[in-house]
Formats: sequence, structure tokens, C-alpha cells
Amino acid sequence: MSLDAALAAKILKAVDDNFDRQMEFTKTLVRFASLRGAEGPCQDFVYAEMDKRGWSMDRFAMDEDAIQRHPGGSPFSADHSKAPIVVGIHRPRQETGRSLILQSHVDVVPAGPDKMWSRPAFEPHIEGDWFYGRGGADMKAGHAAMFAVFDALKSIGLQPAATVTVQSVVEEEATGNGALQCHLRGYRAEAVLIPEPEEEKIIRANAGVLWFRVEVAGLPVHVSHAGSGQNAIEAAFGLIGALRGLEAQWNDKKGEHPLFAPDPHPINLNIGKIEGGDWASSVPAWCAFDCRIAIYPGERPEAMRKAVEATIASASLNDRFLSNNPPKVVWNGFTTEGYVLEPGSEAEAVLARAHQTATGKPLEELVTPAYLDTRVYALYDKVPALCYGPISENIHGFDERFSIASMKRVTRSMALFVAEWCGVEPV
Repeated sequence: MSLDAALAAKILKAVDDNFDRQMEFTKTLVRFASLRGAEGPCQDFVYAEMDKRGWSMDRFAMDEDAIQRHPGGSPFSADHSKAPIVVGIHRPRQETGRSLILQSHVDVVPAGPDKMWSRPAFEPHIEGDWFYGRGGADMKAGHAAMFAVFDALKSIGLQPAATVTVQSVVEEEATGNGALQCHLRGYRAEAVLIPEPEEEKIIRANAGVLWFRVEVAGLPVHVSHAGSGQNAIEAAFGLIGALRGLEAQWNDKKGEHPLFAPDPHPINLNIGKIEGGDWASSVPAWCAFDCRIAIYPGERPEAMRKAVEATIASASLNDRFLSNNPPKVVWNGFTTEGYVLEPGSEAEAVLARAHQTATGKPLEELVTPAYLDTRVYALYDKVPALCYGPISENIHGFDERFSIASMKRVTRSMALFVAEWCGVEPV
């Protein structure tokens, strides 16, 4: 049953009245430079804010053994975050509605050179409709919105009439293990909503992702006798070319995946980092480069890993040195499947009604060739996993920003969704 119009109007006004406070909360989150492995202080702040709202609290570390045993687990590396996951659980006076998980991540990607930002990356600022700052769009705006929904309802004397589990995770940007750890911890609900910045649209499908590092050996000699040695850096260029060939092959089969067919280039290989050599006048003895590549929903990561390894091995056979000193492929991050959100769920229908009421427009869908934590709940809990958030620009780039007006519309939609899906009761 749709939300009563008078109640909906009251909730929307409450969101609007609380919005300035919500933006200040977002600024506080952005000021934490919560890079991978350094999310602890931000999680401490989140824990305190959850506790302040009277929720049942849980804070826990990753269980590496359990994650590695799970088919959806990604490899741990020396860079894997040891920061805690924080969960706050709202319990109603009487359980009459449907349960829900709200989840956001606090880890952010590196900002890059400061001089490329118009302002310091972790000093949030507003220009017109745009809120700037590293991690503001991806996804601390959505993180703050989870709290704002409760605060808006409370301001009119209401709270969800169902259990709502609010999860603040890490490792979303590198492995997806934070969301998986919540699953392994036993947290379940009848639906999940993750407010990632997705253009005010619902994600219909997203790609799986593989991270790997290729380590290439060379033979060092003085540069005056370069022909008698093996340049590991130049050899790496050849291997990268072979991987580009694999990328092209995978893009050529997008017709087998109708949701991705309209995208001109759904499978993207990124050479994200490269290093090698020791001395300008020595032929480099080593090179290593780090990569990310997408895979289509339904494709098994282990099969696609074999394809990557076979591509590197095949390319090495054409090199006189590498054929006897094969490169090593190290799997050091994402090893995750993609997923498709099947249409027709009641949760999606509720979000569509909420979006229509909050924005005056029908809810549209989006397919993204990127990773999203909703894969955990779609694949392993088999529940509607809704990803829906604000309009943004330059995510993972310089001057990352989100639209403030869009964030207000999304928060309004989220509040109406929670009120209808979970029901409401007096505080």
C-alpha cells in the first residue's frame, strides 16, 4: 500500500528542514582522509553518531579465513585495511514492517597531486549547487543521508517500524570484503539500499571486477651493451598490449549480455600503476604493473582469471627471455562477480513510488560497468539489492563533486522509501 499523501508531505518537509544539518554532517565525514587502511578515525566518528541515536552497536574486524573460504571473497594483501566495520541496528518497539539494510562505505581513493585540485581535497567546499571534496560523492553524501532519514523521521515523532541495520564498511574500493564480512557476520534483511552516486537512477546491473599485478623479470647490463640484456620495462609494454587484445575480445562479446550491449565499451582494462628499474644507465631488471579489468555478470572470476593468465603466458612465449623467465600474475584485490537486479520486486516498486513523489519524475534505470557492494546481497542473500544515489561528477578524479539539489531529492526518496517499506511508529 502506498504511503498516505499527508504523511508523505510531512516527511518531505522534515527532510528539507533537516537538510542544512545533513550537509554539515557530510562535511565532517569528508574532512576525514579515510584512505585505504586509514579509515579508523572516521569509523570512530560514525560509531559515536550511531550510538548517539540509541542503536544497538557492533564493531568488528575482517575474518580473513572466513572471507577466503567464501566464493565471493577477494584476496588479502599487505595493503588490505585493518580498520573496523561499524554496524548500528535500529530496533522498533513492535516489528510490523519489513526489515532493511542501509549500507555505505567510508574508504576513499587517493586524491592525487594537490596542485590538480582547485581546493584541498579533504577540505569540503560548496560552489553553487556543487559540493566538492574527495569522497563527498563516493560516497559520504549517501552515508550522511542514512542518518538524515532517521533524523527527519524523529523530528516528526516517528521511527521505522522494522529492524533497520545501518552498515558502515571499508574495503569497498579495493576488494568488496567489507560488505561480504557483514554478510558473514549474519546480518540479513528483506531488502538492501546502498546510496551510491548513481545519477538518481536505480542500478539494473553492474560488472564484476578483477585486480591483478604482473611482475616482469629482466636481465640487467650496462646500457652500453643493452642488446645483450633484457629490458623488463619494455617487455611489460608488450604484455600490456596483449592484455589490450583480451580487453577487445571481451568487448566484442557484449552482444551476449543484452544489458551491456548499448555501452560502447563496457569492459575496461586500466593500467593503474607501474614501477620498475633501479638506475638510468642500467637495463632494468624488473618491472611490475597493477591492473583492473571488468567482467560481465554471470561470468565466474576464476574462469576469467585463467584467461588473463593464459594471455600473459601466450605473450611471453614470443619473447626470448620471458619464455624462459615467465612473468608472475599476482591476484591482489577485487575478484568479484557482477550481478543483475531482476525487475519486479516489491522493494523496487516502493522505491519507484518514493522517487516519483520526491522528484515528480519516474525512476529510470542504469547499467554500470563498475563494482558495487550490492553484489553481495543480490548474489548471496538473494534479496532485492537497490543501488540509488545522487548526481555526481569526477568520481575518482580531481574536484570530485555531487549536486546538492540532487542529494536533497535522493534523501527525500530514501525517507519515503524507508517509511513505506519499513512502516513507521511513534518514537
